[in-house]
Amino acid sequence: MLGEYPIKGRGAAEISASVEQAVTAGELQPGQLLPPMRELAERLGVNPNTVAAAYRILRERGVIETHGRRGSRVRPKPATSGREYIRVEVPEGVRDVANGNPDPALLPPLAPAFAEAAAYGDREPVLYGDAEVEPELARLARADLDADGVPDGPVAVTSGALDGIERVLAAHLKPGDTVAVEDPGWGSVLDLVPALGLRVHPVGLDDDGPLVDDVRAALEAGARALIVTCRAQNPTGAAVGATRARALRAVLREHPETLLIEDDHGHRIVDLPVHPLAGATRHWAFVRSAAKAYGPDLRLAVLTGDEVTLGRVRGRQRLGPGWISRITQRAVVRLWADGAVDAGEVAAAYGRRRDALIGALADRGITGHGRSGMNVWIPVPDETGAVARLLHAGWAVAPGARFRMKSPPGIRVTVSSLTEADMVPLADAIAAAVGAVPGRRYV
Repeated sequence: MLGEYPIKGRGAAEISASVEQAVTAGELQPGQLLPPMRELAERLGVNPNTVAAAYRILRERGVIETHGRRGSRVRPKPATSGREYIRVEVPEGVRDVANGNPDPALLPPLAPAFAEAAAYGDREPVLYGDAEVEPELARLARADLDADGVPDGPVAVTSGALDGIERVLAAHLKPGDTVAVEDPGWGSVLDLVPALGLRVHPVGLDDDGPLVDDVRAALEAGARALIVTCRAQNPTGAAVGATRARALRAVLREHPETLLIEDDHGHRIVDLPVHPLAGATRHWAFVRSAAKAYGPDLRLAVLTGDEVTLGRVRGRQRLGPGWISRITQRAVVRLWADGAVDAGEVAAAYGRRRDALIGALADRGITGHGRSGMNVWIPVPDETGAVARLLHAGWAVAPGARFRMKSPPGIRVTVSSLTEADMVPLADAIAAAVGAVPGRRYV
């Protein structure tokens, strides 16, 4: 049943680690059936309860899934094989438009802010037992949230958006619970959910965000949580508009026990207004990361939510990292107070690049999506072929497999590094790669 690969170990932890190592190494393939618990226990000379405990660990870690009498199988996309490994190696001389990074020219200098924050720390060191959140950061963040219509709630600081999302999920859900997520969506979230032992229910979306009927179907099917990207959705650039937000809030009010998580990672790089869904359910969280506006290495996100959710998150955080560096928090305060990022200017720069590429694609009969943010999503009939042909033509794009579950194939192009002169050759290369029929071009 497992070929020549021997599962090893005497204890549950050893057995589960053996299976996980084999999955990571590719020796156990997605969908491969594991031996029945009693059979494996006999082979290893251990109690069946030990194997049952090992399988339970593997389920909770998102490595395997169990279907009653049909047995346990390696998950189709096990948590041990992250989507970040579904990428294109970029040879020398090939343009990388796959990486999802912001334009370094649009990032502010960090040295002055950190120097000032460190000097303040020298004068008044943060010690054990001090507040976890810099008061001025909480004040500025709360003022922004109030202005955007996010309900009142306490403020926490996490090490980026994904850290905040993970902490909120862990605060409410248990292994086996189902989470509704966008499809296509952020690959890290699609990896994180099964890694926590949770099940994924894909929800389709268009340029206005998650489809209302899909969200309703997911919640009626028993999904206990919903994760929504407010703006600059990765990979499609979708942004939840006012009409869609009203419809989604109406659905959520019918399921008030749903845990709602909103990710507004486009804060300060998008000029579209945010239309929060928060408050439609009993438990909710709203997270804003500094990474896209100030640089991926600035690992800080602001999190707010209902009292119970934030109380659980902050309590568990105290038992782990304790807090996010107050020096980093003070540096962000300085950047915010100084207006180091002109959100309108950054949004306009990315918008011009998106619009130029989408327009050039449209001239060639190809549809591109990118309402906000720094990416353009392009549906293609043959994803693998398109990626390979574009690589041969000198362009490395992100394969859609990194971002999707049941949605049709596509590719993602990050426009951050593109110039006006790049748009025609890139659009021509994409058209050739997907075999598009040129549309009418107007001069």
